[in-house]
Amino acid sequence: MSKWDEQILVVKREILFNNEKNDFYGFLPKEDEKVKKIVDTFEHYEVKRRGDMEENPKYKQLIGYVLVKDKATKEVLVYRRLVGGGEARLHGKASVGIGGHMNEVAGKTIYEMLKINAARELNEEVGVDENYALKNLHFVGLINDDKEVVGQVHVGVVYTCEVDKDIVEVKEDDTLVIKWDNTEEARAEENYETWSAFLKPIM
Repeated sequence: MSKWDEQILVVKREILFNNEKNDFYGFLPKEDEKVKKIVDTFEHYEVKRRGDMEENPKYKQLIGYVLVKDKATKEVLVYRRLVGGGEARLHGKASVGIGGHMNEVAGKTIYEMLKINAARELNEEVGVDENYALKNLHFVGLINDDKEVVGQVHVGVVYTCEVDKDIVEVKEDDTLVIKWDNTEEARAEENYETWSAFLKPIM
């Protein structure tokens, strides 16, 4: 199946942002009152073909975005996409967010689906056991960036996950290279993709 035929979770923008009343730019922590209002709209999700959504700003694709830290040292997992990786617009950029599009999971609530999808991505990208990830994923906020063409059709659902860094391994080392940075080093990185730059305060 082509990646464009993938069936993904989306929410109509007018519902998500309550006709722009809850629109925002950057990272919003879960404590912000707008976040609860936006997250409540996830129950109105629809399942659509990814290829039809990539250039349709009437919908926002729900994207899991996980900031991974080492349990003991609190170092941040920073990775760089190589030219072989999926999203050409992000090649060469540094990132702290592991994740991707969300798929429907039968018999689960939308909130369970979000975590299940995030855990699956952690397993696929860096080898973290899905059950372990599910227990250690913590929702911390949302990302939105309507200034970028890519951002106009995506909204980030941000989690943190603390792991033992010894269990992390890059599954696709032809597309990703990783390193562990302390907070100061991670925040000093100058070549982040936009979403990762938004997360510097919580690194």
